[in-house]
Amino acid sequence: MTLLLLPALALVLGVFLWPLLRYGWLSLQASSVLTGLVPVPNGGANWQRLLADGRFWQDAAQTLRFAGLSLALELLLGLVLAMLMHRPLPRRGLVRAAVLLPWALPTTVMALGWRWILNDPFGPLNRLIQGLGGSSYGFLSTPATTWLFTVLADVWKTTPFVALLLLAGLQAIPPELEEALVLEGAGPWQRLRRLTLPLLAPYLLLAALFRLAQALGVFDLIQVLTGGGPASSTESLALYAYLNAMRFLDFGYAATVMLGMFALVLGLSALVLLSQALRRRLAEAAEVTPQLTP
Repeated sequence: MTLLLLPALALVLGVFLWPLLRYGWLSLQASSVLTGLVPVPNGGANWQRLLADGRFWQDAAQTLRFAGLSLALELLLGLVLAMLMHRPLPRRGLVRAAVLLPWALPTTVMALGWRWILNDPFGPLNRLIQGLGGSSYGFLSTPATTWLFTVLADVWKTTPFVALLLLAGLQAIPPELEEALVLEGAGPWQRLRRLTLPLLAPYLLLAALFRLAQALGVFDLIQVLTGGGPASSTESLALYAYLNAMRFLDFGYAATVMLGMFALVLGLSALVLLSQALRRRLAEAAEVTPQLTP
């Protein structure tokens, strides 16, 4: 069995561990146009710069806010879509294919579509506003609305992925359990709270971890839709690392930013797993406690 795992282990070491070690080494070097793009040890100056970099912490806060809101909306809407697709609807296969269409689109194509919709003054949304007697609005030139539409675009794109995972969980629930609750007189909300959500917890956790990692590393959506603007109000950590590497040619600091983002993803993922384990232990303790009382 161990020998069978060796190819997968070699693949993980090749595509994950080696680049991570490379980033770690590069974060301790000065590698920019000032050094002729030759790595030179700088005694950890990149990390000192990172801790004092206000733009990094601003982007970290923006990335966390983006990930938190998009994840919450995607889990909620994904659960609703999964429950709808789970029902015996007419032409259910066609409905499922239509729901999954946004997820099938390349992110770049989807972001270009949203950029066209929000264009000022020629986009369809502004044309509709003008047709109703209003004036066009720069949806992508105001920080508040720009950030909101980046979240909405991400939710529109990735909610079908969450719905697909949760649909698999719903189909794994034996229908006899729900029938038993119906016979006991449980209503839809009680069945959702007592049966569906507890049995869907592993699928919700899996979807949350996948989407959390992807949302914290968002790059192509932001790059195409807003370019990080206006005034860096939608800039993510991945875009900031890209700018340092490709625009400013500061590869040492770009690697440091990437490692900071990796630490953020790792820490939040561990927090989600710990909270899930704690919830499970509390639930087990609640089941055992009545048996111990005289």
